[in-house]
Amino acid sequence: MATPAFEALVDDFAFFDDWEDRYRHVIELGKAMPPMDPALQVPATKVDGCASQVWIHPQIHDGKFDFQGDSDALIVRGLIAVLHQLYAGLPPDEAARVDAPAELARLSLQDHLSAQRSNGLRAMVERLRSHAAAAADQAAAG
Repeated sequence: MATPAFEALVDDFAFFDDWEDRYRHVIELGKAMPPMDPALQVPATKVDGCASQVWIHPQIHDGKFDFQGDSDALIVRGLIAVLHQLYAGLPPDEAARVDAPAELARLSLQDHLSAQRSNGLRAMVERLRSHAAAAADQAAAG
């Protein structure tokens, strides 16, 4: 249930021969991501459980799930960009049902991230899933 953008990323990763190239690509994705409005970098958007500073601000636009995110670490900013490709543009109910660990496993990310980075990635996924589920519940209650 991945987005077309995430499927394209999976295809991109298939072209890289080693993890170092993939790692650099993740960092480049983070550098290319639009900056998050600093006014949104507040305690309410901060993701606990990450070794770095991480902020995620989920939102619904025209019935589709989206979010802004940022981090003070380049690789984490890249992971936020990967998550954006996985979730952005889905209806909230679909975003809440994304099997992020299975989808991310297609990129072999977990095999190359430190335990702290993996924990932070799980915390970001949980934040996104929770917000998508709440938005889906709100839409269903209508």
